[in-house]
Amino acid sequence: MSAFFITGTDTEVGKTYVTSLLLKFLAKHKRQAIGFKPIAAGAEEAFGQLVNDDALSLMECASTHAKYEQVNPFCFEPPIAPHIAAKRAGIEVTVEQLQHHYHALATLGAEFTLVEGAGGWALPINDTEYMYDWVKTEQLPVILVVGMKLGCLNHALLTMQVLKMQGVKCVGWVANQIDKDMAEFDENLATLRQRIDAPLLAVAPYTQDTPKLQIHAALTDLFGIKL
Repeated sequence: MSAFFITGTDTEVGKTYVTSLLLKFLAKHKRQAIGFKPIAAGAEEAFGQLVNDDALSLMECASTHAKYEQVNPFCFEPPIAPHIAAKRAGIEVTVEQLQHHYHALATLGAEFTLVEGAGGWALPINDTEYMYDWVKTEQLPVILVVGMKLGCLNHALLTMQVLKMQGVKCVGWVANQIDKDMAEFDENLATLRQRIDAPLLAVAPYTQDTPKLQIHAALTDLFGIKL
């Protein structure tokens, strides 16, 4: 199984949107793929349990099917920082627990697992541990979603700098245009391509129509797909 951790330059930059499109891309090319959203905050009661819209989106786009609690083992109702939501619920999320749920998901036989983080890279999961502690433990390669808006250069370059300092491999990044009126989009994209030491995998243009990724060769190479 090949697995990738999808992180973002901030919250609300389109991690779920991009991860869902990548799952659809893999399904289109007959690859068995599954999404994993280990921690989600912001949920409603449905089917007798709390469910999160992001996790449901991943399930809808996956070609390998799983139960909700396998895809999203830690789900909290209030849309707040997950470690605060967990504390309010009387639950402690740990790296060890994330390992357990991740390895249980691996038994379902998917060729690819796309793990979507929560918020940005430095997400606390309890009083002492961060989500990246688990990513480093599992040695998951990272795909960075850059929310293309004013300030994205700083957010993207700082995130990449931290990944490098922590010895985490970034296999590529996706530019997601979340601001349809972003000034100098092409110039900002060119600046990031010049300064990020990882290939651009795809661009997700802003659209109100059917979402599509502009696929680059680095993405097909990463997934071993021949177009």
